[in-house]
Amino acid sequence: MSLRVLVTGAAGFIGSHVCEALVARGDEVVGLDNFDPFYPRAVKERNLEALRRGPRFRFVEADVARDALHLDGVELVLHLAAKPGVRPSLENPASYSEANITGTVRVFEAARRAGIRRVIFGSSSSVYGDATPAPFAEDAPAVWPISPYAASKRAGELMAHAFAHLYGVPIVCLRFFTVYGPRQRPDLAIHRFTDLIARDKPVRMHGDGSSERDYTYITDCVNGVLAAMEWTARPASRKAGVAVAINIGGGARVRLDHLIQLIGRTLGREVRIERHPDQPGDVRLTAADLHRAERELGYRPQVGIEEGVGEFVRWYEATYGRQS
Repeated sequence: MSLRVLVTGAAGFIGSHVCEALVARGDEVVGLDNFDPFYPRAVKERNLEALRRGPRFRFVEADVARDALHLDGVELVLHLAAKPGVRPSLENPASYSEANITGTVRVFEAARRAGIRRVIFGSSSSVYGDATPAPFAEDAPAVWPISPYAASKRAGELMAHAFAHLYGVPIVCLRFFTVYGPRQRPDLAIHRFTDLIARDKPVRMHGDGSSERDYTYITDCVNGVLAAMEWTARPASRKAGVAVAINIGGGARVRLDHLIQLIGRTLGREVRIERHPDQPGDVRLTAADLHRAERELGYRPQVGIEEGVGEFVRWYEATYGRQS
């Protein structure tokens, strides 16, 4: 049975892929985005090109932190809108509070007032900070975020718990682990490294290269979101007074120095590295415990880092051309 779904952050990397998957399966999608200038509007407009051509997608330009949200006929809210970026959040913490905390509360409140019983919130692995034992399990305390971005995402989760407890609105908080793939934001590591190596420019590597990330390919992320949507439809899952956190990860740790060399090999280019100190706000490790995701959602990542980087590089070269 098709749904009418509101997707905030619809013009972004994850949001646009999710919208395409929803439309492809027959859902009606209301996509909302404010075109935050964190990266160029033209990039996000390109993300929407295919969606705008279809009859099942309607776009609304609005800011969840400031504008009224009209949810007439909406059956499920998928809140992916956020001000992204760990390092930029160190420069302007207040803007992250407004976008990611105030905006999230306003989405939850609009859903509550509209009587919507299915809400999914896009959170982040950043909430675990640097003190959580690996692999990161959802029951870990997650009380020591080390950047304003991470703190804003954890605050959104805590608001989800408050709304679930006070108003009986069950909310699923999906903790995404470093999602990558075609249309990835240009500021993120795989996109940035690929662009530099392709243009024969040096890569700035912070630290000694031993830091590790759990990278999640975009199709696995989308499958996790769709599985969470189905999960919210099951009466046994929608427990009043409960907000549930679920990791969506790639299932393997990848060292930074290995990632950089892998991109170079995939491009067929030599890699030149500039070494720099660790940056404030960056965690040393992310690693998703996926037991809950598999048990509750049937989620199992399918795309490993070598295949995923290969797909990303092919998209990059098709989009920007092979650099001479």
